[in-house]
Amino acid sequence: MATPVTFPGRVHLTDGALAFFPWRALEVSVFRLLSLVAVFVVVLAVVGVYTNAKGAGKSPIPAAAVDAPLAQAPGKETAVFAGGCFWGTQSVFERVKGVLDTTAGYSDGTADTATYGQVSSESTGHAESVRVVYDPSQITYGQLLRIFFSVAHDPTQLNRQGPDVGTSYRSTIFYANGGQRSMSLAQLEAAKVFPKPIVTQVVPFTAFYDAESYHQDYALHNPGNPYILVCDRPKIEALKQQFPELFKEYNGK
Repeated sequence: MATPVTFPGRVHLTDGALAFFPWRALEVSVFRLLSLVAVFVVVLAVVGVYTNAKGAGKSPIPAAAVDAPLAQAPGKETAVFAGGCFWGTQSVFERVKGVLDTTAGYSDGTADTATYGQVSSESTGHAESVRVVYDPSQITYGQLLRIFFSVAHDPTQLNRQGPDVGTSYRSTIFYANGGQRSMSLAQLEAAKVFPKPIVTQVVPFTAFYDAESYHQDYALHNPGNPYILVCDRPKIEALKQQFPELFKEYNGK
């Protein structure tokens, strides 16, 4: 498998793809030049969005009226959220106390088209998502929902998050049972403090497919990527500021 070549902004190519061009060195130079342009485009398009929605100094949304109590004994439960690029969503939830594991992947759609290249075509029906495995004796599903709405993404953006546009970036809660559905709907009510309408979908969970290995912990392994610095690092800082009692440092699995 060819090694992914990552340029700022979410451009993913492979050595094999670059070799296709007759003047490979020239093409690489062009891509690098375009990547610098992309940095400025991302900064201009995204800074305002994330400063207003996720910046330091903001308060978390109110807690929902419906939530499950902390379990009496340790265990494992699963939540699945789609909130734009899975790099940022994963970077938030893996730093939450009580979260045992996170996986970036694709929800809905089918297994045969659950690849980054195909999902990015916006023709497969998948949503970039994160599977969150958590200990219900340490954190509740309602608390995860509150973090999802407060810092992980902007629930008022329809089929996009910042510079990423398409249905694969939609805001969705995939509930596994009636309890998760009830708590999700209750949190939607609590989330109506945004200046724009909430567009988050609450739908039953059907399928989750792990994303490629290079997407896992992407923000952690690529801290200097301009996309991460502009779009995702502010979410981590907002988590630390808004939920200090739930924040934990994360250094990888």
